[in-house]
Amino acid sequence: MKKKIILIVIFLLVSIPSFSNEKIVYLDVEKIMQESIAGKSIIAQLKKKRDKSISEFKKREKDIVEKEKKLISQKNLLNDEEFKKKLKDLRSDVSNYQKDRNKVSNEITQKRIKASTSLIKKLTPILEAYSKEKSIKIIIQKKHIVMGSKEDDITKDILDLVNQKVKNIKID
Repeated sequence: MKKKIILIVIFLLVSIPSFSNEKIVYLDVEKIMQESIAGKSIIAQLKKKRDKSISEFKKREKDIVEKEKKLISQKNLLNDEEFKKKLKDLRSDVSNYQKDRNKVSNEITQKRIKASTSLIKKLTPILEAYSKEKSIKIIIQKKHIVMGSKEDDITKDILDLVNQKVKNIKID
């Protein structure tokens, strides 16, 4: 009997609609990062740096492969000491290449994070002004929403405001 009463009470509480005057909207921050003028600028700058480093590393890799081929061809001509010394140098070059490549990759990742953080910092006052103007109490990121109506999506409005106010973000 108690279980039935508890179930009825829970059913009534769940079925009674909640009427709130607080306006809750959501925002697709990833879309703003990808489609805003500043976001596209960040992506282009990072791509340019990445492409430049890739071409430099391809040259270094080609040089290492050439050294390896040369060493293999000289294997029978060199005495053991000279061969071991050149092999050690080659391994050192390969190790330095891998370390440098990881270092540059990490630097680019850090620059991406720093630039994204900078864009978010510039987005915050825009969101504050927009929420005051539209009497919005809560803005939630779209990735945390399971389902929401399209009327509550403010991404397009914020994207337009960001494009007006933030044109470029420099990457060091």
